[in-house]
Amino acid sequence: MAKKDELDPDTLALIQWCTEVEVFLVAAGASLREAQNYIEEQAEWFTDQFYEGLMPEEAAKASLNEP
Repeated sequence: MAKKDELDPDTLALIQWCTEVEVFLVAAGASLREAQNYIEEQAEWFTDQFYEGLMPEEAAKASLNEP
């Protein structure tokens, strides 16, 4: 049985994916802190995009086009 502190592979992949999304948000003009806060605030939406198979760049662009 895994230790409580260990994250499952899907969670680790999602975290890595969000880190890549941050890069694209920063490239679009956000500060690193703004990008991180935005991803945290929209965690459910980004999680959905991850599981739907969007690439990090696609998710960043889609999030910038949200009203």
